[in-house]
Order: sequence, then structure tokens, then C-alpha cells
Amino acid sequence: MNKIEAARKGIITEEVREVAAFESIDAERLSKDIADGFTVITRNINHNIKPLGIGRGLSTKINANIGTSKDHISVEEERMKLEMIIKYGADAVMDLSTGGPLKELRRTLTEKSPISIGTVPIYEAVVMAVEKYGSITKMTVDDLFDVIEAHGLESVDFITVHCGLTRNAIEHLKAQRRKLDVVSRGGAFLLEWMIYNDKENPLYENYDRLLEIAKKYDMTLSLGDGLRPGCIEDATDRAQVEELLTLGKLQKTALEAGVQVIIEGPGHVPLNQVEMNIKLQKKLCNNAPFYVLGPLVTDIAMGYDHIAAAIGGAIAGAAGADFLCYVTPSEHIRLPSVDDCIEGVIASKIAAHAADICKEVPGALAKDQLMAKYRKGLDWKGQISMSFNPEKVEKMREHIPPKEKEVCSMCADFCAIKTVERALAGR
Repeated sequence: MNKIEAARKGIITEEVREVAAFESIDAERLSKDIADGFTVITRNINHNIKPLGIGRGLSTKINANIGTSKDHISVEEERMKLEMIIKYGADAVMDLSTGGPLKELRRTLTEKSPISIGTVPIYEAVVMAVEKYGSITKMTVDDLFDVIEAHGLESVDFITVHCGLTRNAIEHLKAQRRKLDVVSRGGAFLLEWMIYNDKENPLYENYDRLLEIAKKYDMTLSLGDGLRPGCIEDATDRAQVEELLTLGKLQKTALEAGVQVIIEGPGHVPLNQVEMNIKLQKKLCNNAPFYVLGPLVTDIAMGYDHIAAAIGGAIAGAAGADFLCYVTPSEHIRLPSVDDCIEGVIASKIAAHAADICKEVPGALAKDQLMAKYRKGLDWKGQISMSFNPEKVEKMREHIPPKEKEVCSMCADFCAIKTVERALAGR
């Protein structure tokens, strides 16, 4: 019996109790939200990890992407990235590898990761097709579904599948002529395959087969946005909305089949459209959990895209997005380093926390209240402990140390807190 089936029968599973206790919410309400498709718990039946709740009324979660490319392959570096993103608070990790020993890399994740694992099976299917046939376009439907089956068997908790990129959506794309046609790698692979073979998207045409595999392993489907905007001028256009309408229908079909679904959302969105995009998705996709890349609120933040994404992510989360995919400083430039991954996680964690304060998630504001208490008392140990990166804060404080240990070297003797305290005490 999978999570949705148990929830429909009124069975409060141990997974539900564990997530409810972590989130400080009612277990029965959580179970009902799972039955209704408003919330998911991402854990493959073969994966012995802490269950992750994503959805309505829960804290905003973040995902961190790692993985190799043909230009840079190091299993050891990917292990280090995994270690660091866990240390700094990622809730899930996705393996986006397209180079090197793909199965070994995935096995490293499933064996070492205590957090939820996601993959994009089309990546491996395409790599295998190029090796076997010499071309992406020669990939067979069975090739793709064999990889999806393998990922389920190997304990992957959620998979991104670009099921909404249909032939009809491609026709809208052709007629529209975007500034940047398709920036989703998985979407681009499928689009090339569909046009070359003059066939429908195999993930859409064989959706029942996909649901059967997902249900077997209780693997959550993350319905990917193959037509997400790659620049802010393309945001919220006909192609994006057309795909979103399809994803809403597919989410409903999956829920009826007892399969958990997340909807993936846009990448580049101007600030004034972020909230509207979240509300539109929730309306069209039956309030399913929403997973957003950023969104990035400007196209020109190269080297600082983690900041652009944190700005958009905070607004998206406050508006109802449930799951933020981190963006690193090296986005649009190169494969991220270990340090890039750390910066991406922390920027995304800040965005998620800011959103949780707005959503009045239980316990979110308490952290800020505690920080205020530590600052009032000039308790540096306490302040550092509440930061997102205590090691960095300690090094910064040591770099230009204050003469008086209870203040900082910026204000020194003119510390505002000390000045006001002295004045109010009449000293």
C-alpha cells in the first residue's frame, strides 16, 4: 500500500507521523492533504531515509543539484558536494550527471545520502542512446522506460519527467518564436526526438506506463517544465501556460492512479510576475506542490545568479511555492564547484526561511526572535549559532577583531545597543 492509498483509507502511517511531528502540524490533516494531492512525502519504498514532506502548510524545502558533465568528471568531488549540501541544510539532492560512470554516481547518492534523491532519467537515456546508436534521435521508448524503471529500483525518491511538452505545445512554440526557445535540457532532448521522429512525446503518450512504474516504487513524479522561460521576456507566455494546462491534467490523472506529483515551475520571471505565476500554477494544477527553479528575476546576474534566484525564491515561497531549487553563482557559466554549491544552498535557505516567516510556518519566526535576543544581550556565541554559516561568521569576526569582545569592529565603542542601554539606564 503506497502513501496515497493509505491516506485514502484513513491510515496514519509512521511516515506521516514523522513528518507531522517535524513540521509541528496535525497528522490527520497531513494525511488528508496527501490523499488530496496538496502534499507529497518523497521516499521510495526501497530507500531508508528520513521522509521529506513538501506541500501545503509545511516549511519551504530546498533542493540542491549536483552531477558531472563530459567536461568534468570526478566521483570524489560529487561526494564532497553531497557532504557539503547536507551540512548546510539542503532537504533534497538531484543528480544531473551526463558524463562518466552514471550508475556509480547514482549509487553513491543512494548509499551516502540521508536526504531525498531526485534524478532526470532522460539524461541517462540520452547518454546511452548516443553511446549505443550515435544519436539522441535513435533512442527508443523502451530505452527511456528501462532507465526510469532502473531509477525506481535503485531507490530514487522523485524523478523529473517532462510529460507536458506535447506536439501541440511545440506548435505554439514555433508560432510564437520566443527570444530563447527552450532552455530545459530535458525538454530540448525530447523536442529534438519528437521533431526528428515526427512522434508524440513518449512520456505523454505512455503516461499510464510511467504511472505504473512510479506507483510500484512509490516514487514521486516531478512534472518538469520543458517550456520554462529562459529569459524574463519569455515569462508567462502562451507556450509556458499551454504546458502548465497539460501538467494540471496529468497531475489529476496521476492522483486518481495513486501516484504523488509535484509540478515544476518557471526559471526566469520578472519580479512583478512571480506571485502571479505561483497563483496561476496552484489554480491550474489543483493546488499540487510547486517546485520552482529560482525564479531568477533578472537575466544579467551572471556570477551572482544565486542572489537573483534568492530574491525570486523568497517571493515565490511567500506566495505559496513549496520547493525551491537552488541556483549557484556559476549558473549559466560552468559546472558548480563545492564552494558554489555551499553558496547556492545558503542563498536558497535564506529565501525559504524568509518565505516561511510570511507563511507563518510553525517555528519560523522563533529563530529570528532568538537572534534578536542574542543581539540585545551582545551574545556572540548565540548569534553565530543562529547563522546559516557559523564558520564563515566566525572567520569574518576574527579577520578584524574588536578591541572589546562584546561588540563588533564596525561600531566599536559607538555600539548602538550599548549606547541605548547606557542611556536608558541613566548611566
